[in-house]
Amino acid sequence: MSLKSKIFNIVKKGLFGIYHLGSNFIPIKKNTIMFESSNGRNYTGNPRYIYEEILNQNLENEFNCIWVFQDTSTKIPGNAIKVKRSRFKYLFYSLRSEFWIFDSRHQYYLKKKKNTKYIQTWHGTALKKLGLDMDYLNMSGNTNIEKYRYEFKKNTSIWDYLISQNEYSNKIFKSAFDFKGEFLEIGYPRNDILINNNDEESINKIKDKLNIPKDKKIILYAPTWRDNEYHQRGEYKFATEMNFDEMNKELSDEYFLIVKYHYLVKDDMDWTKYKDFIIECDADWDIQELYLISDMMITDYSSVMFDYAILKRPMIFYTYDLENYKNNLRDFYFDMFEEVPGPIIKKSQNLTEYIKNFDINQYNREYKEKYNKFNEKFNQFDKGTASKQVIELMLNK
Repeated sequence: MSLKSKIFNIVKKGLFGIYHLGSNFIPIKKNTIMFESSNGRNYTGNPRYIYEEILNQNLENEFNCIWVFQDTSTKIPGNAIKVKRSRFKYLFYSLRSEFWIFDSRHQYYLKKKKNTKYIQTWHGTALKKLGLDMDYLNMSGNTNIEKYRYEFKKNTSIWDYLISQNEYSNKIFKSAFDFKGEFLEIGYPRNDILINNNDEESINKIKDKLNIPKDKKIILYAPTWRDNEYHQRGEYKFATEMNFDEMNKELSDEYFLIVKYHYLVKDDMDWTKYKDFIIECDADWDIQELYLISDMMITDYSSVMFDYAILKRPMIFYTYDLENYKNNLRDFYFDMFEEVPGPIIKKSQNLTEYIKNFDINQYNREYKEKYNKFNEKFNQFDKGTASKQVIELMLNK
């Protein structure tokens, strides 16, 4: 270890020591909320929609809102205080807040005070095994499953509330998170917009805001990441075997394709050669809005399938590496072949052909019954009121 690294570690330990000492003296400020989405990477997801419901209800004077970002230049509405992750203000407000609202695991060194209520929204219903249910690990080269489980359990042990979409999730979260707090069976706040804004006027407003053309059908491609394809820890590559040249040639007259990376994927792709077919998706585009404007979605093993199903629009599951994924990366909680409401396609050429010859009536004949069962199982708590119910909980507390 270099001298610089040694000095940095000494300083870091000293700061964390002061932080934990300060937890005994810094009082909680009533109705102060710390929000964080995707480990501070962006302004999206369940925390965003809870915060925006605060704005919609004109409750900014009732709540003191703090947003955590890795980049504090991130634009957000309202008058929330923005703090940089892992810096002094971040640590200060973590002690000052009466509520934490996060959608991923928190920093290992955060100190939750006794009277702080931690509302963990999580970021999706589980298809792939996670947390304590995982039998093996290969994330960014990390293969120490026992250490991973220990850190995971330590993290989840301080969650007071956990939002759930369905009873299926309750069973899995109890096991995967060893969760012993209170489930909020209200559906996901981020899905309120899919229920309340699924109309032509709202959809056209989103298209205008994002400069999305209205003369073609929109396909959303939203794959997950591959644990073993990465640049460095926590930053994954965009993994696909999709033949974009072929798709551009065969589909561009009728369709536009929006490619939405998972928030852990960090790749600078050059899409300029497909400018009339592929729409470059900005990192801060909210995927719920992309669901609303899309006529069809292509995904793989991502939990986006559960949210998108609320719209009852066609889904295609492009799983070019299904056997390798199941055998070497992640086990699944249920059989994809039996339950997903759409075709499972393994070759890019077949995917292109399916879309080119797509028939909505044929799709409905094949998958309508399966689609209804899928929604009954996985979206049973989504009613369009989740954000309001979280705010009511905080006000009552």
